[in-house]
Formats: sequence, C-alpha cells, structure tokens
Amino acid sequence: MKKKQLQRLKKQIKKNQNSPLRPTPTSYIGQITHYAELFSDFPQIKYLTNNVIEADRLLKQGLLPQPLPKLLLPDNIQDIIFQFLNDRYPQGDRRGDALWEKYSAALPKLDKLLRDFRDYLENTYGMWSYTNFAFINALSQYLAGQPVLEIMAGNGYISKGLRDKNPLQTVYTTDSKAWVKENETGKHPVTEVEALDAIAAIQKYGQQVKYIIMSWAPDKDENDYQILQLLREQFPDVRLLVIGEQNGATNSKRFWNQAQLSQPADLKDVNQALTSFDLIDEQVYLAE
Repeated sequence: MKKKQLQRLKKQIKKNQNSPLRPTPTSYIGQITHYAELFSDFPQIKYLTNNVIEADRLLKQGLLPQPLPKLLLPDNIQDIIFQFLNDRYPQGDRRGDALWEKYSAALPKLDKLLRDFRDYLENTYGMWSYTNFAFINALSQYLAGQPVLEIMAGNGYISKGLRDKNPLQTVYTTDSKAWVKENETGKHPVTEVEALDAIAAIQKYGQQVKYIIMSWAPDKDENDYQILQLLREQFPDVRLLVIGEQNGATNSKRFWNQAQLSQPADLKDVNQALTSFDLIDEQVYLAE
C-alpha cells in the first residue's frame, strides 16, 4: 500500500462522479446494504448507509422518514481507510493490499449511490421534496390549522403528513397528474389526490384557503409564474408557500426573478427541519 495508490483512488472517485450510469430502483437498497456490510469497520460510512436504509424502510411502511444527514462521504475517507489498513497490516502484507484494492473498487460506487438517493426516491416513491417527519411537524405548527391547498402535489406526501398530524385541518390535495403517464410511481399516491391542474385548483379552492403550497414546481415551463400572477390579481390574501431550490433545480427563471420572496422568523423552524441531504439547497419561501 503506497501513497500513489491513494492518489489513484481519489482520481477514480472523481471520474465515477461524472458517470452517466444510475442504479436501478430494484437493486439500489440491496447495493447500499452490501456496501454497509463491506465498510462495517468505518462508522463514518455506516452512519450514512444506515440512514438511507432506515428512510427506505419507513417509506415502504407508508411512514414519513426522519431527516437525513448530508449523504456525502467525508473528504478524508480515503485517508481514514488508508490509515486503518496501515494500523493492521505491515507494508507489503498481501492481506492489507487485497483489502485496499477491494475498498478502492467499492468506494467510488458507494459514493455515487449516496449521491443518487434523491433519484431513487423519485423513481421508487414519486417523492421529489424530501418530506420528512420533523419537517411536517414544523410545517403543521406554522400553518396552525388554517385551511390549505396543495397544488402540483405529486403523490401527496406533504398533504398526507399534514392530515396525519392534524386530522381536523382542511387540506385540499391536487395535481394535474400529467406526469403519471411517464412515471409508474404516480399511479400509487399516498393520499387522495384530485386531478386538477394548478390554475383550476386555485380557481376552485382559492376562496376557501389561507395557504397554498407549491412544492418542486418544474423548471421546464412558466406555470409557476402564471400561478403567482393569478394569486396577485384574484387572491391577494392567500399566502403562497414555495418549496424548492432558488435559481436551481426547481421552478422557472421567470418565477425566481419576479417573485417577492421572504423567509420570516416564523418559517425558521420549518426550514431547519426540512434539511437537504445532498447538494440541492431545498428551502421554504413565502412568495408574493
């Protein structure tokens, strides 16, 4: 085991991060479990893989998962592994060299799997925004039982969470369901979702709600901007809560440019509970 091997591993990880290949949903958790066992001597890795496995277990049971840590391997994980092996095997020991090669081959694959967890959630559960238990608790407290309309609800994770938390709260859940034709997961909503596009839903329920929740609006069209204009013109008293990444993975550029965004103090707990587990900076905003 030499320093040059460590340098090669780092180059290999960088190369694999740019690979276009993605794990298939049916094999994803199996691969994560495999690497959790392989790297069982490294608590820094076990902590990440165990969080992924537990989140998947809860979702399979129809429950909301807990918040996740950043699913990124520590920057110094190669050095940690290198030191671990050096402490146990003398230089030139074939056993140590064999383990080094095994870890070297597996580490870039695990790194990519962790980075692909959001894709796994989308493809397996139709969950785009990571709707965790703590976030729903904080959001429910923020809404204080006021009637809510969720537009572009997808499979309805946010609405279901709010209903479970406060059964007395009025929650209208709507989605155009246009995406269902392209995504099998859309055929398995977790709560009742009314087939209405966002504009129709607002026109139907706008007079009956205090808040509208728009989560992870697509960045391919300007429907979100049209929604903003409709609320300004016809429903000025309704508050629009936007969940997404500003000028990033969600919503149109026109929306981010034209919306008046704020994060008042009473939204602080909601944003702290949302937490992002990857490089996407997902947050909650009030938009006017």
